[in-house]
Amino acid sequence: MKRTVVIVWLCIALLPLLPVPEFWFTQANYIGLYALVVLGLVVLTGIAGLISFGQAAFVGIGAYATAYLGTHYGLSPWLTLLAGLAITGISAFVIGAITLRMSGHYLPLATIAWSIALYYLFGSIEGLGKYDGISGLPPISVLGFGLEQGRSMYGLIWLCVGASAWALLNLLDSRPGRAIRALKNGTQMAEAMGVDTARVKIVIFVIAALLASVSGWLFAHLQRAVNPTPFGLDPSLEYVIMLVAGGMAHIWGALLGSGLVKLLQDQLQVIMPALFGATGSFEGLVFGLVLILLLRFAPEGLWPWLSRLWPRAPRPSPDDAQGPALPRREPSAAGTMLLQVRGVRRQFGGLVAVDDVSFNVRAGEIVGLIGPNGAGKSTTFNLVTGLLRVNAGEVLLRGQRIDGRPSRRIACLGVARTFQHVKLIPTMSVLENVALGTHQRTRVGILAATLRLDRRREAAMMREAAQALRRVGLGEHMHAEAGSLALGQQRLLEIARALCCDPALLLLDEPAAGLRAFEKQALARLLAELRAQGMGILIVEHDMEFVMQLTDHIVVMVFGQKIAEGAPRDIQANPAVLDAYLGGLE
Repeated sequence: MKRTVVIVWLCIALLPLLPVPEFWFTQANYIGLYALVVLGLVVLTGIAGLISFGQAAFVGIGAYATAYLGTHYGLSPWLTLLAGLAITGISAFVIGAITLRMSGHYLPLATIAWSIALYYLFGSIEGLGKYDGISGLPPISVLGFGLEQGRSMYGLIWLCVGASAWALLNLLDSRPGRAIRALKNGTQMAEAMGVDTARVKIVIFVIAALLASVSGWLFAHLQRAVNPTPFGLDPSLEYVIMLVAGGMAHIWGALLGSGLVKLLQDQLQVIMPALFGATGSFEGLVFGLVLILLLRFAPEGLWPWLSRLWPRAPRPSPDDAQGPALPRREPSAAGTMLLQVRGVRRQFGGLVAVDDVSFNVRAGEIVGLIGPNGAGKSTTFNLVTGLLRVNAGEVLLRGQRIDGRPSRRIACLGVARTFQHVKLIPTMSVLENVALGTHQRTRVGILAATLRLDRRREAAMMREAAQALRRVGLGEHMHAEAGSLALGQQRLLEIARALCCDPALLLLDEPAAGLRAFEKQALARLLAELRAQGMGILIVEHDMEFVMQLTDHIVVMVFGQKIAEGAPRDIQANPAVLDAYLGGLE
């Protein structure tokens, strides 16, 4: 795969040296301009799952900024590039802060709305030439050499494309990149790992907008004129078609999709009128049909299909002796009070899911939270970890109230958890999924990640993840896709990810579900080892034999209320528990 990519880039680099028609450079230039925008959409929509139909508007901001400043004030195109990026970044931040709070179909509808609004804004301002636009832009100059022709602009355009693709590949292979990839599967798991999902959404929205702005800057100086037509809703939809055609979640798919759609569009403008005997925008009909077929038969795009032709080189396992270790918390002394749940209540409308529940968890102690389905156990977990807010009562961690805090803040205080229904990123490797648990234990900025200045910290995070995987017995699966694991193995993956958080308090929601007998025994030994190291563990489990043999203390819930609490042998003999839940367990 890497060899093929290198060959493609060599062909792109050597094209200006070949005696080819000028039309080839025109085509290649527009493919490169489209690819810049689609690269941003790959990260924003394909990987993070945030749908945008308004990227052409950001192309317009970059184009109009350089056109206006260059023609009215005579500024250098390089200064207008910086100005355009600043205006685009601020605009994207404001728009993103408003629209990215939306979910479902509201988000794409909002992007259509502000895309149309900006399009009409471009055509309504007298200083921007209204719908006639601005002409007479100066050419870009590099070291005194003017880039006035398509052949001379070719190198700059594809240099921007190559640099952007390299930077995005680096970003996705990093701590912030894993946070970005976690967004598509919802925010609960990412927040529980300490990720500020609202901030990450805005960051990638701005990144996608900045790439579109660079495309607009290049487009304006390639055309030497701008008008609102290329920045409306139709071009935004074409960018989405390119994204779907190439491969929504693949960087190289952006180049493939941009090239295929651009070349097909040009051919259709010749073929369709000849076929129908009339002029018109028939290519829209074809693109609509192609989009339907792709979504039906190749929803991941064409790049994943092509990439199967090249075998993937196996990635080396992290070296335990390589790089610095991640910082760790001081272990709590046995018996130290970690968690205090005091009279918590949670209701959904008229349904009371948790009603006046209280219990404690100390360091070096395993507490079982048991009860029939619907008893409120997982809701209690969500109240402790901040995924839900309590209606009454309080939750304290080491004597400090944490109820009402965001789950990411609670995670940073030393609380890690697994989920009743496994939450992972199926297309990421097992190792990368587990490394997401180290998110809160180190800091890597976006710039450091894109420039690949984070390799030592990345090695430390991967080493920590590999050690956690070996600890739960998944060391041989670390490079497999997480979605290929059996359910029991996925639960072990979640436990390894939680351990990478270096928690003082570990909450496990049905960890033994789907495990075979020997895997349950290995899990019990691991939990006993963690208890001996001073970790407090709160566990929800339906396997009574597993719970009774492992726990030090048990809390029993029925219909949202605590009906009993005590040592396992006392719970087994409690009449209320026998009647309501255990059914005569001896």
